[in-house]
Amino acid sequence: MTWSRRLVGTKRQSLIVGGPGALEQLPPGVARAGEAGARIFLLTERNVDDAWGKAVADLLSSAARLEDVLVVSPGEGSKSVTCLSECWEWLARAGARRDDVLVALGGGVIGDLGGFAASTYQRGMSLWQIPTTLLSQVDSSVGGKTGINLSAGKNQVGTFYQPNFVVTDPETLRTLPDEEYVGGLGEVVKYALLEGEEFLSLLESNTEEIRRRDAAVMGAIVHMCVEYKAGVVEEDEFDKAGRAVLNLGHTTAHALEKSLGYGRIGHGQAVGLGLLTALELSEKLLGLDSSVQTRTRDLLAALGLPVKLALPSADALLEAASRDKKVTASSTGFVCLAALGAPVWGINVTSSEFVSALEKIAE
Repeated sequence: MTWSRRLVGTKRQSLIVGGPGALEQLPPGVARAGEAGARIFLLTERNVDDAWGKAVADLLSSAARLEDVLVVSPGEGSKSVTCLSECWEWLARAGARRDDVLVALGGGVIGDLGGFAASTYQRGMSLWQIPTTLLSQVDSSVGGKTGINLSAGKNQVGTFYQPNFVVTDPETLRTLPDEEYVGGLGEVVKYALLEGEEFLSLLESNTEEIRRRDAAVMGAIVHMCVEYKAGVVEEDEFDKAGRAVLNLGHTTAHALEKSLGYGRIGHGQAVGLGLLTALELSEKLLGLDSSVQTRTRDLLAALGLPVKLALPSADALLEAASRDKKVTASSTGFVCLAALGAPVWGINVTSSEFVSALEKIAE
């Protein structure tokens, strides 16, 4: 069963469609674009191209002109200034116009890279997102954030640019490597903690269906995540205030990724560990009931996510956390929970409190 959600931004709107078979929504969209004279430019990466490139290219060329395809290398290495420049040059050589469509087919790396390229090429061209990973379906393809990495950290340069069209089909999840699929579940658990008891209970009662990637169950879960994020983004599109709640678990996650070395731990796995750290801080600073952390730990383990890790040094983690984008002159920018479904952002956490909370996830 397919679903749709329109996210209304200040300058641009996104139509997000999802559910099993959602890819079949592409031809009508392509037809409308073709009638307006738009051509289609497809950006993807090698692994996704092998699994879904032909099927999606056939759908995209059904009613409009698929002008060209650029296939880049998989992995975070493609979220770079070098690869971004390659995208710009590719579009320019092909004579892409502002009214043409750049389609980003892949996970978060391709979504961020393609989004940044589309938002800046000729000061903005049409952008469609077709996320093929769980992480990108529930999170990065929605809300308009784009970015590339610098040596100083992830997503240090980027834009806010709402995609015109987002198609999230849970059928694409079946070709994901298990580690990557499971990693996406870290973000799903984050949304359950933000949403509240109904969502958390849904995950707890469907762990087997989730692990076997049941399309109907995952379609419903992705829908719940998208509804929550879209509502938050509409209230704070440019991440000046309340959108910060979406970073629950991410201060620790980003610190782990940077201090361990990018690629040594999956983002979703790091987020799961970051959630446990945030919940420990929530108990100490906001009086959160300890049962929330216990349930979350049990759920993460049931979904195949780590709950313990051999940590880098405390100094390395503190230095990495101090460079997080949420840090301001007045706050370390932590997100905590006052209760299940009641996030609080902009929490100031001391170095000793942070190190103490990290002990909960240390092997």
